[in-house]
Amino acid sequence: MKLPPEIEFHSDIRLLVYRPRGLINEAAINKVVSAIEDLEAATQEPFNRFSDTSETHEVELNFRYIIHVSLHRRLSHKGRAPVKSAILATDSTLVHYGRLLTLLTQGSSIKVRVFQDRKEAAQWLGVPLALLMPEATERGS
Repeated sequence: MKLPPEIEFHSDIRLLVYRPRGLINEAAINKVVSAIEDLEAATQEPFNRFSDTSETHEVELNFRYIIHVSLHRRLSHKGRAPVKSAILATDSTLVHYGRLLTLLTQGSSIKVRVFQDRKEAAQWLGVPLALLMPEATERGS
């Protein structure tokens, strides 16, 4: 499966890494949701997610859209094994949207947490910190 350049999948440790750059808008979110759903359809094994928004400099989203996508993902993931989704965010707007996502997925099989520290995200996901570093993408890992 061919993934967009901002998305990588580590099948050995069941981790999807998403690194948006510049603008994050509905089209960007739709692209990553589509990639997640394609991977879910291709395999029945659960996988965790890590979104590194540190290179995102502009946000064009709204609460209505975040609620819509969250409810869609909650329903489409129903009955699947639990997964974790860590969001690394320092931009206040992305932190707020991440916290909204956390609230909207409570009680579902998708556990979302927002982090401002990459090391804490790695610990929560149970993966090596090196995989979450920006250089991992540049090396093509």
